[in-house]
Amino acid sequence: MILAVILILFIVFMLLKTPVSISIGSAVLFTLALSNYSSFTYIVPLKIVEGASNPVLLAIPFFILTGNLMNATNMTDRIFNFADALVGHWRAGLAQVNIVASMVFAGISGAALADAAGLGRIEIKAMRDRGYSPEFSGAITLASSVIGPLIPPSLGLIIYSFLSSTSVARLFLAGVVPGILVGSALMIYCAFFAKTGDFVQERKTREWRRVKDTAFDGIAALLAPLFILGSITSGLVTPTEAGIIACFYALGLGVFYRSLTWRALWLALSQTVLITAVIMMIIGFSNAMGWLITIERTPQLLAEFIVGNISNPYIFLAILVVFLIVIGAFIEGNAATLILVPVLLPAVDSLGIDRIHFGLVMTFGMLIGIATPPMGIGLYVVAEVGSIKLEKLAVAMLPFVLVLIAVLLIMTFIPATVLTLPNLILGPS
Repeated sequence: MILAVILILFIVFMLLKTPVSISIGSAVLFTLALSNYSSFTYIVPLKIVEGASNPVLLAIPFFILTGNLMNATNMTDRIFNFADALVGHWRAGLAQVNIVASMVFAGISGAALADAAGLGRIEIKAMRDRGYSPEFSGAITLASSVIGPLIPPSLGLIIYSFLSSTSVARLFLAGVVPGILVGSALMIYCAFFAKTGDFVQERKTREWRRVKDTAFDGIAALLAPLFILGSITSGLVTPTEAGIIACFYALGLGVFYRSLTWRALWLALSQTVLITAVIMMIIGFSNAMGWLITIERTPQLLAEFIVGNISNPYIFLAILVVFLIVIGAFIEGNAATLILVPVLLPAVDSLGIDRIHFGLVMTFGMLIGIATPPMGIGLYVVAEVGSIKLEKLAVAMLPFVLVLIAVLLIMTFIPATVLTLPNLILGPS
């Protein structure tokens, strides 16, 4: 089967530490050369361009740039200071601050790694300075960064919308409650284990004057998530237009607070170009892979097999959760989503599973993979940002991964956690 050959070659290239985009492209070209369709090699460049030129995907670079501009203009410091004033007085307060700050920043960047790399530098340093262990500081930073692609805007959900022909606005609304669930679960975990662990408590009470001052200081940054989500769900703008407006909004904040320099602007632009180029390469090669898999009728055959052997959608979802967790530990999330969604959608439709529900389950399942060895890219980013030993960080992540899996199971088997908000605001799909 072509799909099996592609996956094997992809994993081999990844184990050889080949970049994800090159691994996918090489796997496609090698498989095509070895198959009966080798004469169609000329189609591959066309499929790559076709996959990367979809208008829906234009939103991606603009939201990446918005997050980079927020980092470059020190708006992340303002978000962190507000979260510190709000919940820093709790036991294990900086761990709670870490989570709240990630939930706010999630509504700006839409990417887990932007959160981990941007806020992570501030959070890990602050926690280490106040007596937290490096590995715990890094683990909570990575775990909370997973919220980024759930609370809108979300790069992963934009990609899923493109693949599944579903509404971006509905997907964005569907991610709000799961994002809050993840944040709440992590905060409960920290609060519970603060009683037994050596956690730091610096203040006994909340200082309302400081809350007011930091909220006023960072109000513009705090309003950005509501501004982005509201403009999209109201139908006033498309996701791409919202991304453009968000970029100008972030630029305006930098000018207003006088924190935007030419150097910071250049850094934000160059990082955006590099990240966008990699993402678009992955999408383009994945589109070529999808074409190759489709002409072999792999999705249809898989759907027929599943429907013929699994009649209960919850059994299918249970198997899917285990599969996502396992494959997420080896394959980067967006790459895995691009490969698996076209293959699994026919089976999802046949079993009557809502595409919005399936999209959130798959997106979050793949997200857990960034915090899971051996291929968890988030582990490497946080280890680098925080100067933490990778093996110690991986061990410290284990309890947090269990918390994330528990939330994934709630999302999977209680669809209302995903579907209630979009159905309430936009009506039943």
